[in-house]
Amino acid sequence: MHIDCRARAHTLLELLIAMSVGLLVLAAVGALYHAQRVGQRRADDAFRMRDAASTALTLIGQQIQMAGFQPLDLSTSPLPPLFGCASARVRGEDAQVRCEPAPASSDALLVRYVGDAVSTWPTANGQVSDCLGQGVGAPADRPLVSNRFDAHVSPTTGEPELYCEGNGRPGTAQPVVSEIDQLRLRFLRRGETRFVDARAMRADDWRDVIAVHVCVRARGEPMRERVSHVDCDGHAAVAPDRRARLTLHRVVALRNASAERDDRQTETRRASGASR
Repeated sequence: MHIDCRARAHTLLELLIAMSVGLLVLAAVGALYHAQRVGQRRADDAFRMRDAASTALTLIGQQIQMAGFQPLDLSTSPLPPLFGCASARVRGEDAQVRCEPAPASSDALLVRYVGDAVSTWPTANGQVSDCLGQGVGAPADRPLVSNRFDAHVSPTTGEPELYCEGNGRPGTAQPVVSEIDQLRLRFLRRGETRFVDARAMRADDWRDVIAVHVCVRARGEPMRERVSHVDCDGHAAVAPDRRARLTLHRVVALRNASAERDDRQTETRRASGASR
């Protein structure tokens, strides 16, 4: 009985070729799946960062728009509607606030306005609420709402977050947006065209603020390679923790700034008229 060795060798060669082609197809499919998975992960991470930054901007922007609000039949508050700190946190009572240096490179903002049944969400017992939903006072009393914002690392979780401290419970700040590791604030004074940070503001300048430039930076998931970004100071940076970063900006006008100025001018005219 004779065996055709050439036919057997030819079949083995075909098998090797088929196995090689199959391995190449599997490798291509695996690479395509990995690339698609990485792309989807980056897209999800970018969406989470944008959602966090947008939420933070919306929250702070709404508060800035409320700054200085008061009913028409109330006299002008002796306290300015805004107060800010550069790379520091707001400390002290509302009547005597100060800036306290902090290790994190985040600015801080204090917003004041008169609360009523319309300007804030009422609590369960019908009180005016602060940024954390804590009761400040009855709407009939027209209490002054004071909210403080800054971004710092949580002492419990070790994660960066945007915090708010309301005067419903002074001294107790709570996180409102996670993964926010930088907050930058610049202020535009009446009659000027350039935004400045809190270090350039004098005590009397806070009443003349007509707009605020707000920038927040959100942190993403860890990446294999270092990813560059532009921070809120306009500098190109590469995070040492290999996490992606996203910065969003917004300019918010103080809607009650003109009304407050008109009230001050009216009171000044009344005082000058009475002195005559």
